[in-house]
Amino acid sequence: MGSRHGLAGRRALSKVLVANRGEIAVRIIRTCAEQGIGSVAVYSEADAGALHVRLADEAVALGGTSSAENYLDIGKLVAAAKETGAEAVHPGYGFLAENAQFARAVEDAGLIFIGPSGDAIEVMGEKVAARRVAAKADVPQVPGTTEPITTADEVRAFGEQHGYPVAIKASYGGGGRGMRTVAGPEEADHALEAARREAGAAFGNSDVYLERYLAAARHVEVQIFADSHGNAVWLGDRDCSVQRRHQKLVEESPAPGLPAELRREMGEAAVRLARAVGYVGAGTVEYLVEGGRFYFLEMNTRIQVEHPVTEAVLGLDLVAEQLRVAAGEPLTVTTSGPQPRGHAIECRINAEDPASGLFVPSPGPIHTLRVPVRPGVRFDSGYESGDEVAPYYDSMIGKLIVWGPDRDTAIRRSLATLDELVVEGVPTTIPAARSVLAHPDFGGVAFTTRWLESSVEFPAAHAEQQAEEEAPDEAPRDEVWVGNRRYVVPFFSGATVAGTEPSASGRKSRGGSGRRRGPAGRAAGGGAGAVTSPMQGTVVAVNVTPGDVVSAGQVLFVVEAMKMENPVRAVGNGKVDEVAVAVGDVVTAGGRLAVLVAS
Repeated sequence: MGSRHGLAGRRALSKVLVANRGEIAVRIIRTCAEQGIGSVAVYSEADAGALHVRLADEAVALGGTSSAENYLDIGKLVAAAKETGAEAVHPGYGFLAENAQFARAVEDAGLIFIGPSGDAIEVMGEKVAARRVAAKADVPQVPGTTEPITTADEVRAFGEQHGYPVAIKASYGGGGRGMRTVAGPEEADHALEAARREAGAAFGNSDVYLERYLAAARHVEVQIFADSHGNAVWLGDRDCSVQRRHQKLVEESPAPGLPAELRREMGEAAVRLARAVGYVGAGTVEYLVEGGRFYFLEMNTRIQVEHPVTEAVLGLDLVAEQLRVAAGEPLTVTTSGPQPRGHAIECRINAEDPASGLFVPSPGPIHTLRVPVRPGVRFDSGYESGDEVAPYYDSMIGKLIVWGPDRDTAIRRSLATLDELVVEGVPTTIPAARSVLAHPDFGGVAFTTRWLESSVEFPAAHAEQQAEEEAPDEAPRDEVWVGNRRYVVPFFSGATVAGTEPSASGRKSRGGSGRRRGPAGRAAGGGAGAVTSPMQGTVVAVNVTPGDVVSAGQVLFVVEAMKMENPVRAVGNGKVDEVAVAVGDVVTAGGRLAVLVAS
C-alpha cells in the first residue's frame, strides 16, 4: 500500500470491505460509519446472522464453516470486494492480516490494502526475516535462528548451545498461535510437530524458528504508525505480560514501572525498524523486558487486539488513522511519544472456562450480555444477547476497556465493572480477569509472562463447575494431562456413543458412554481406564494405535478447540486397548478417546 499511495496521492474512500469477523470487524464497520464510509461484511455459514453482518451496509456470503473455506480464501475475498465496488480492504487482525500474498492480491486487483505493503509484510511478518532487519537497525534481540528450522535435532542443538527453555515460534502470524515452549530435549519432537501443525492451520504456512525463551521477562510493546508523507512515529507502549498459553488475557497502557529513558529507547528503536522497511500504516513492535534491558521479539504488521488501551490514554481512533493513511492523508499525530493521559486496562472476555487454569474453550449460545454503564468503560464485542459463539473460530466474546486517571483507579474501576458485567449461557474468563486484577502482584507490578500460569489461582466460571469440584471424592473422575499440567476432570456417563450423533459441524461426534474398564476409569497400573476429551473440539492428532505401550505424560491425542490445541496425555503407564477416534473427528467434552489397560 505504501508505495502505491505515495504515487497515487490522496484518494477518497467511499466503501471498505472488512475481511474479518467478530469484534474487530464490528469495530472497523462502526468506525467506517462514523467517517461516512460504506462497509461490506463477509461471512461464513456459521456467521450468517452475526453482529458484524447485521451492522454492515452490505454483506457477502463466502460459504463453508472452516476458515480455509471463507476467511482464509484470498480469491473469494478479492472477488467480493470487486463485486461490491469497494475501493479498499481492511484485514483486521488474524486470518490474512499479515499475509503478503493477500496484500499483493488486493493491490493487483486495483484496490487499496489497509495495511503495509506486501513487501513490508513479507519482511516483518516473516519473523526470521524480521530478526535480520532488527539486527541491521541496531535493535537488541535474544539469541535465535536466522532461518526456519525443520527438525527436532535443530531444536536440541539450539538448546544445548543457548540453554533451555527454548521457544518454537511460527514464522508467520502471531497471537500465540504456533508457539511452543521446550523445557528440555525430550520435548523437542512433540513441540515441533505441534507448533508446525498449528502454524499451518492458523496462518497457511507451517514455517517455525527458534528463540531463547526468557522465563523472567515482561512483554512490552510499542505502537507505531507511519504514513506515505514521511511521518513515522511511536505512540506509547502497552504491557501484555499477563498471558496463558502465550496468549494475552489482560493488557494495559502505559506499561507500568518503566523508566522514561527505557520507554524512549524502545520507541526510537521501533521507529528505526519501521523506517528500515519503508513501513506505512499501523504496526506494533513487541519486546521482552528483563533486568532493565529490552529485546526485540517480533513486529505485528497490523492493528493489535489491545490497541484500544492506547486509544483510551491518547484520545485517538487508530482505525480512523488507518483509514486516513489508506486514503493518502497524513497522520494527525506527527510527533513521537505523546504524553498519555491516565491509565487504561483491557480484559479479554473469552468463552472459556478458566477453572483450575485450564481455560477450556466453551462455545454455545449467549443468553444474556449486559455491560454496565460507568465512566471510562468501553466494551468492544462481536456479540449481543441471543447470539451464539461458534466452535470454528476464536473464543473471544469481547474486550472490556476501562480508563482511570491513574493505575490504581483503573484497577478498582475494572474490578467493579467486571463484577457487574453479565454474560449468561457460556462460561467466560471474567473470573480469571478478576483474579488477576485483585492479585497483589498485579497491583505491585511484580509479574512476568510466566506469572499467570504459575502464581494465580482460578475460580470456576460458574456454579455448576464449583459443585463438581466440591463433589465427594468417590464421584467417578478421569485424569488427563493438558499442556504440562495434570488435571482431574469429571466423567460424563451420558456422553454420546462414538459416531452416533451429528455435531454442529455436520460431522459425527464421538463420545464415551460405552463399557468402561476399571473403577472410575483407573486401575492398578495407574494409567488404565478411559481417556476422555477435556473439551468439545476436533481431533487433530492421534499418536497411538491399539497395542501400543504408553508411559505417564506421553501425548496420546491433540484436540483443537476454537484455535487452541490441547494435548491429552496419559496419566500413568499402560497399554492401548482401544482407540475410539480418528483425525478430523469432533468430540464432546468427556467424550472417549481411547481405553487403556494395565500393561
